[in-house]
Amino acid sequence: MDNITGRELLIRTFKHEKDLPRVPWIPFAGIHAGKLKGYTATEVLTDADKLIESLLEVNRLYRPDGQPVLFDLQVEAEILGCELVWAEKAPPSVSTHPLIEYKTIPEYLPEKSDGRLPIVLDVMKRFKAEVGSTTALFGLICGPFTLASHLRGTELFMDMFMDPDYVHALVEYTGRVNKRIAEYYIEAGMDVIAIVDPLVSQISPQHFAQFLSKPFTEIFSFLREKDVLSSFFVCGNATKNIEEMCKTSPDSIFIDENIDMTEAKKITDRYNIVLGGNIPLTSIMLYGTQQDNMKYVIDLLDKLNHHNLAIAPGCDMPYDVPPENAIGVQQAIRDTEGVKKMLENYQVSEIDIDIEIPDYDNLEKPLIEVFTLDSATCAACTYMMNAVNVAKEHYGDKIDCVEYKFTTREGIARVKKMGIKNLPCIYINGELKYSSIIPSRNDLFKSIEEYMK
Repeated sequence: MDNITGRELLIRTFKHEKDLPRVPWIPFAGIHAGKLKGYTATEVLTDADKLIESLLEVNRLYRPDGQPVLFDLQVEAEILGCELVWAEKAPPSVSTHPLIEYKTIPEYLPEKSDGRLPIVLDVMKRFKAEVGSTTALFGLICGPFTLASHLRGTELFMDMFMDPDYVHALVEYTGRVNKRIAEYYIEAGMDVIAIVDPLVSQISPQHFAQFLSKPFTEIFSFLREKDVLSSFFVCGNATKNIEEMCKTSPDSIFIDENIDMTEAKKITDRYNIVLGGNIPLTSIMLYGTQQDNMKYVIDLLDKLNHHNLAIAPGCDMPYDVPPENAIGVQQAIRDTEGVKKMLENYQVSEIDIDIEIPDYDNLEKPLIEVFTLDSATCAACTYMMNAVNVAKEHYGDKIDCVEYKFTTREGIARVKKMGIKNLPCIYINGELKYSSIIPSRNDLFKSIEEYMK
């Protein structure tokens, strides 16, 4: 057992074996991988040689048991006609939605030669040859609901009420896209296919059961038939949907800091599903010290049953995460008792920024405050911000709007001062109106008008 490789450890964990020597570590270093070699996010996501060089550096520094090859949820959307906006320190974001005006159902399924797939498949094969015997490799795919949202835009949320048949048809199509991409990734040697669907956190359990239970169940059944392991990734406060996610039978579920790991594991344990997560991306990994990162992991390991458990960042690591912080995480996992001794004199580090809260009782017009991880990088945040931007276009100077990003020190301090528990969320005149639920146009307009004098 002492000679077990990281790959073996992860696979045996995902197959629900007990009495393993430790829990596996999976650093979701997507764009952050480029930072390690001095490449921008755009460079590392569009250049095969730069990507493989960066991935090898992640593997060397962070000693992962499992590792994603690419963390970019826009690969499929780009192939299907969405235009992208690129950034230096973030994955691209979707800027256009081909189905926003015409509610057609596409038939086209991606070919290996489409978009950036040649780059992705090339790197997968090369990376597999380099580290595939020691590290389990993850192929990440944009899930059916988020992909449907990329194609349709925020209108999809209204469609769930006004045209459910269309939503069923659209997610059936995007589920078929998922299967096609999965086939390519399995052929390229991926050990785990992860279906990443951030917007699952933004709908109710009833809507999940109505629209998504069948396509997700079919996807995970398809992956089992292909003899490959599976993961269901979700971002945001998906607490309400954890049980519905479990019912679709993935091998593992990965969550972020918005979800209580202890409570989630009570549910996943009932279904014998691995739970992974949930190191906070910004307050701990980006702005915390190495000891902060160690302490967070030690606390997770102390309070959770290690069976069916994996440790990972809550989502794609921010570009500028200090390498020593991720190294500290792997040290805490590999040498837990030694790190505990190191932390005997640990003191928590605090972000000390004086934040001024608006005088909500004396505003001249409604103030909409959107608290996000970052609307440029987080899909759920993007669509919540888009909903507010639609309202701004409609009401113009009659309302004020501002986004506070949890990727900044000021944003973190403001979130803490206001006692905000989950991201993304919308406040109007200091009152919480929407938390981890993207409002429809009509609902948001109605809420805004309640505050108009």
